[in-house]
Amino acid sequence: MASRDRLNNQKRTKAPEGEKSLGKSAGHQRRDSFLELKTRLHQKLIDRLDLSALSSLSPEQLRGHIKEVTEALIVEEDFYLDRTVKERLITEIQHETFGLGPIEPYLHDPEISDVLVNTYGQVYIEKAGKLAKTETVFKDNNHLMLIIDRILTKVGRRVDEASPMVDARLPDGSRVNAIIPPVALDGPILSIRKFRKDVLSMDDLIENNSLTPPMIQFLEGSVRARLNILISGGTGAGKTTLLNILSAFIPGGERIVTIEDSAELQMQQPHVVRLETRPPNIEGKGTVTQRDLVRNALRMRPDRIIIGEVRGAEIYDMLQAMNTGHDGSLSTLHANSPRDVLLRLETLMLLAGYSIRGKAIREMVSSAIDVIIQVSRYSDGTRKISGISEIVGMEQDTITMQEIFNFEKLGVGPEGDIVGEYRPTGLRPKFLDRILRSGYKLTPDLFGG
Repeated sequence: MASRDRLNNQKRTKAPEGEKSLGKSAGHQRRDSFLELKTRLHQKLIDRLDLSALSSLSPEQLRGHIKEVTEALIVEEDFYLDRTVKERLITEIQHETFGLGPIEPYLHDPEISDVLVNTYGQVYIEKAGKLAKTETVFKDNNHLMLIIDRILTKVGRRVDEASPMVDARLPDGSRVNAIIPPVALDGPILSIRKFRKDVLSMDDLIENNSLTPPMIQFLEGSVRARLNILISGGTGAGKTTLLNILSAFIPGGERIVTIEDSAELQMQQPHVVRLETRPPNIEGKGTVTQRDLVRNALRMRPDRIIIGEVRGAEIYDMLQAMNTGHDGSLSTLHANSPRDVLLRLETLMLLAGYSIRGKAIREMVSSAIDVIIQVSRYSDGTRKISGISEIVGMEQDTITMQEIFNFEKLGVGPEGDIVGEYRPTGLRPKFLDRILRSGYKLTPDLFGG
């Protein structure tokens, strides 16, 4: 009987797998998991802090004050912690108090591009183009909901059973999407697409083998010649990144108006007007759509209109603008190939409710869009420009295109790396004279052949 009692005591005091056991001194037999200790100390910290008085402190002073109070609480609890665990505990309590809890460190890691929380017990990150599961967990779904509410409160948004989905933006520009029960069956889901603080350049793309110098020369000439360019690709393929890089070729003396659902573009020019859509308020009013902003932008004397992503009724106004003197526009679109871009543009027009014949829509598209750049994300996590195509015109009821550059995948290396090469197709674009008239010089062998 005695041995059975000792065995039961051992089972009761064994810490959950994957958590650090923290023992109490002075002969206490009870052990607390790291999460339980952090939760208890965090609650005591909130009770003790004067949050109104903390608003006047700098971030460094705030962290120092929280550290002092937390150390005092650990002493009062009579816990013995080694230095590493103690520092980790203090850091995580700081994150719980004013940050995003367990996922706060990922937001400060420049190599991480996405943080994906699939309910409280599963956190994934994307690093170097590949997803990886982390050891990070929240205490429970209520803990995760607390962090979601903290994010949304800062930007004046809300999520509840009546409105279970929300898009928002962190102060640093990172995009946030949250979806909660009853729509999310297993618990709250949080997705964060991080905002790059450093702007990538064409040199970075060459270093990553995302394109070649001849392709850069062609794209720079196309932007300077005020061609209308559409960048297409799947989610996470690098459309917005490429749009940012291409925008650097716009001359500094031009007036640029950017229109986005969630502000991500980082223009390098001095004369930039940034516009962002607005969702409805609690009463369901006050919505400002991309179409509203496009129509308003036309009255703002823009030299260039840049739309972060075309996804709705604004396509009509954008194409109209391109066809009536507002050339040099740039935008992105979700599509798997240049041919799919044309189909998607036509579909968006029809879904928006415009009673226009299919041929008339295709004629509008063919006269408005000059270049389609296809970007792809491959199985090894790399992102490449897989093709650059020109819209030539119409043949009967069909839009005709020709590919200028493409990436030919040759196979997969021993470590899973994509093996391939970029090639010019040998075809010269119809708008080549337009590039040359803009004063931009192209090398004679740029297009091969």
